Amino acid sequence: MRKQELLKKFGKNVKLERIKRDLTQEQLSEVMGVSQNYIACIECGRQNMSLGKILELATALDTNIENLLEFSAI
Repeated sequence: MRKQELLKKFGKNVKLERIKRDLTQEQLSEVMGVSQNYIACIECGRQNMSLGKILELATALDTNIENLLEFSAI
């Protein structure tokens, strides 16, 4: 799997989890202390996150990190 494909699949998982929780990108960005543009870039697959930030994101979305890193079902 290429890096860009991986980032897009990860971004799709983030977006699905965010929508499940009825959060806007702006609301999620406020919880995480990042810009709304950063969240948009993640969801579009243009932003690579560190493992620590992925853990923060999972916590902000009240989900486990495995849900964000699951790529086989997409």
